[in-house]
Amino acid sequence: MSRPARTVDVLVVGAGPAGLAAAARLGRAGAGAVEIVEREQQAGGIPRHCGHGGFGPREQRRPMSGPQYARHLVDNAVRAGADLRTGVTVTGWSGPRTLDTTSPAGLERIIARAVVLATGARERPRSARLVPGTRPAGVLTTGELQQEVHLHGRRVGSRAIVVGAEPVAFSAARTLRAAGVEVLAVVTDQERRPPRPLLERRVPLLTGATVTELTGRGRLTGVGLRHRDGRSTTVGCDTVVFTGDWIPDHELARRGGIPLDPGTRGPAVDTAFRTAEAGVFAAGNLLHGAEPAGTAAEEGRYVADRVLRHLSGEAWPDGGLPVQVAGPLQWVAPNRIASDGPRPLRGRFLLRSREPLARPVLVVSQDGRVLSRQRLLRTALPGCGLHLRADWIGSADPGGGPVEITAC
Repeated sequence: MSRPARTVDVLVVGAGPAGLAAAARLGRAGAGAVEIVEREQQAGGIPRHCGHGGFGPREQRRPMSGPQYARHLVDNAVRAGADLRTGVTVTGWSGPRTLDTTSPAGLERIIARAVVLATGARERPRSARLVPGTRPAGVLTTGELQQEVHLHGRRVGSRAIVVGAEPVAFSAARTLRAAGVEVLAVVTDQERRPPRPLLERRVPLLTGATVTELTGRGRLTGVGLRHRDGRSTTVGCDTVVFTGDWIPDHELARRGGIPLDPGTRGPAVDTAFRTAEAGVFAAGNLLHGAEPAGTAAEEGRYVADRVLRHLSGEAWPDGGLPVQVAGPLQWVAPNRIASDGPRPLRGRFLLRSREPLARPVLVVSQDGRVLSRQRLLRTALPGCGLHLRADWIGSADPGGGPVEITAC
């Protein structure tokens, strides 16, 4: 079936914090026709159904709620001249920087001088975590919980268990309590007690416990747990919220043949957020699971500056020098050093660890040569970002083997 085609200067796919911030910066800089397409009916990404505060610039005296922050980002992008279209799904690629879309208005083909992929990340549901048991109602992810409570105003239950110990787990506990649900415990298989907000000190934290089963017909009646001492218990509840375990929404990138990084499972990008496909950039939680909305927006503004350079004729570099990690580190982003020299945002790389590490030393090496040693001043925890200074980049040999980061 033929599709009507049209051309824009920049096409941004995804209207979350990264995509909206990129479009606002591009619009203000006079990048030409900047268009954002979003498959949801409402723009703003995850913050639009996060009813708690803490959003917005750090220097702001009064932090915004998630919905306020989402509206702020949308307003900035639209005021800057970006064309925001919701309810539009990108279904695939039909050529370089050429994307096919479908919407209530019909099928369309959009050809862009530059594409910014900002499709975000999602939590793995219970089925993907291979938790056995029945399939009753009352089993949610954090995103589903927040949508039920903040978008639809529905009651989700009366007694709940939260599974996970990342910061988002305590956000889920906060949402449950605000909705009048008793939070019986936050459960994690980690042995070490993770830091948690003061607001959640009254919520019991069970460490070293693994979910083994969900019970109930029609509605959840209990969660089976196996403790580190070998005991098995069942906690009676009608709601369980699985948090964390984020995976980038990478389907569109994969359909376009854009190489993915095996660690992050998002597009492999260099220090200027460029993918292997000329003219295609990526930013936000598509690159690294779930970082805060402010971090995603900051990446959006950074990638906009690199898009402007591309539009002005800057040459697209080769693949660059790979940066990889070894266990117990899980991934690093960005994961390539650009051959034309830009340092990563804020002059640092973002990493994650698979397990708790007490004040680890991060060692950067190439071909057996140590480029840097940096000790972290706090414990590294799964689900929480670590930062590695990039002041060693100039010492890496562009013609050498991959740069490897280890922790000891």
